[in-house]
Amino acid sequence: MTRAMTLPTLRDAPLAVIAPPSAEASALVFDSPHSWPHWPADVPTIAPPEALRTSCDAWIDELWAGAIDGRAPLLAARFHRSYIDANRASDDIDPALLAGPWPGPLNPGDRSRRGFGLLRRLALPGVPVYAQPLSVRDVQRRLEHFYRPYHDRLAELIDAAAERHGAVLHVNCHSMKSVGTAMNEDAGRPRPDIVLSDLDGRSAGPGILECMAVPLRECGYRVQLNDPYRGEEILRRHGRPALGRHSVQIELKRSLYMDEQQFVRHEGFRHLIADLRGCFGRWEREFAAMAHAGRRPP
Repeated sequence: MTRAMTLPTLRDAPLAVIAPPSAEASALVFDSPHSWPHWPADVPTIAPPEALRTSCDAWIDELWAGAIDGRAPLLAARFHRSYIDANRASDDIDPALLAGPWPGPLNPGDRSRRGFGLLRRLALPGVPVYAQPLSVRDVQRRLEHFYRPYHDRLAELIDAAAERHGAVLHVNCHSMKSVGTAMNEDAGRPRPDIVLSDLDGRSAGPGILECMAVPLRECGYRVQLNDPYRGEEILRRHGRPALGRHSVQIELKRSLYMDEQQFVRHEGFRHLIADLRGCFGRWEREFAAMAHAGRRPP
């Protein structure tokens, strides 16, 4: 366990900020919304534990905490992404999941239709999460006590870094299966090692993705930009390039650091941390230099 992982600043809360005070020196902010593996004990589910487990971004919070090593803030969700997904719009709700009428308009998108909107209908293709619809009050409580606090805290971290440095690079951290499943747009296709996304240029300034990709490629990783992932709600909410707030999503292929069948980490976990630590250092130095010069990233 790394030093950074022992220093959450919020206790008994549905999220943790994994960073010591020295992280304030960084113009980078990281978040991991999907890495918490534990399903709430008091919430009935008919999905088997192994199906719920594979829907999480396994060990991504630990991996990035090791790479950052306390030099930048890392916000980590402490709620299961299938319980409520911080990376979906708050109105992206499948009406079929609700036991009663929602007190307002809903906007279920393609993710909800495929079973993984704000509230997951499917843990895996053909594997339902719930035996019966959810009460409206239950869903409202999830929004109030888990979803909104996550976005509020992330906004605070991004605002603080932007105020200190004049610009901030926010990195939204995820993992991806090595091959797309039936729930994905790239079903059946092998994936690259790493995908960097910025909503096709809407959540980060020109050139930032490529700047981040260079050291990753120099480490030998195959990196794609905005394919097959383009980014989701967290980038839409928090990426404001015109205001110096640049948000990028990074997806790491799970086979780089774990056995996807046995669901255990392998030696690649340690090597990936080392490579990402070096890449983080290069990202941080470039953004720190820009902020010091009073300029925003391009």
